[in-house]
Amino acid sequence: HYPMPKDSHGRDAVLVGRLRRDDTQPNTLNMWIVADNLRKGAATNAVQIAEYLVAKSLV
Repeated sequence: HYPMPKDSHGRDAVLVGRLRRDDTQPNTLNMWIVADNLRKGAATNAVQIAEYLVAKSLV
C-alpha cells in the first residue's frame, strides 16, 4: 500500500511511499509523494524532502 491523494486531504503531513533507487541515474531516487497542497506549499515541501534525503545520506 502506498499513500493516495485522498489520504492527505486536510492534513499537514506529507506522505511518502514507493521509495526506491533509480538505476538509470546515479544518486537518484524515485518516490511517490502526496500532500494537501492548500495546507503545505509544494515548493517548500520539495526543499524539505531534499534536505531530509541529504541529511540521511540517501542521495
